[in-house]
Amino acid sequence: MLRRFVAAILLSSVATPGWAQSPPASPTPSAPVKPAAKKPAPKAKAAANPPVAAETGPCRLGVIPVLGNQFAVQKFGVTIFEYEGTNVPIDWGLDDLVVARVRAATGNDPAVRRISYPKNAFDPFYHPKPHLLPDPSEGIPAIVQSFTPNSNCTRYLVVTKFKSHPQGTNLDLDGIGTYNQGLGSVLRHSHVFANVALTLLDGRSYARIDRTLATMGNRFSESMRMTENPLKHLDNADFPNPPEAAASSATLREKTRGLVAEEIDKAMPAYLKDE
Repeated sequence: MLRRFVAAILLSSVATPGWAQSPPASPTPSAPVKPAAKKPAPKAKAAANPPVAAETGPCRLGVIPVLGNQFAVQKFGVTIFEYEGTNVPIDWGLDDLVVARVRAATGNDPAVRRISYPKNAFDPFYHPKPHLLPDPSEGIPAIVQSFTPNSNCTRYLVVTKFKSHPQGTNLDLDGIGTYNQGLGSVLRHSHVFANVALTLLDGRSYARIDRTLATMGNRFSESMRMTENPLKHLDNADFPNPPEAAASSATLREKTRGLVAEEIDKAMPAYLKDE
């Protein structure tokens, strides 16, 4: 019994120093945790066609410009058989110019509003079908009535082009453009023209409001002019050759815009008069 007791004491004395000399294992340091990278918020895509604020309030005058983007280049000889002519696409903002001049004549009245219309709405007016009698559906009143049921304007002012036949000549000038006339390469002269017509309609009945007498003074003063309007005169060197060169001509652009603005400015006082 004594021997077992001594043996147990010896074993415990040997085991204890072993535990004392073995320090507790320290935990393995872990790598610092990086915060998750935040993805940038997607940018809002800009609208391809930002909405246009609708015009509100009363419409005293609805402006409908129909001059378009075609420029006539015409070349005449001595006889009616000597003729060359073509229409050239242009981007000169003639319809925008009409609206700007009408608004300026009204003191930028907010009740003057531009009226949009379907792309081919005025094709029947410019290219009527052959009839024994005029077809009312191809006239300006019927065309305007077809796309303005909700416009509710007191009046509508429609600005269109027309063909003219200057008195004493064999010329047939188509709308807005330039022409060159003469014999050979020396006895020639060139001009710019803008045949612009204004039509005033009642906003309820769509009946025409005649302004012939009110504009007679303008036509008479123009006929009494002793010298050519400088906006109409064109040096032969500026006549486009080939015709397609007209689209890039700064001279033709400025003279044409000047003539259109002049026509609108002269006519507007009569067309703005109250009945």
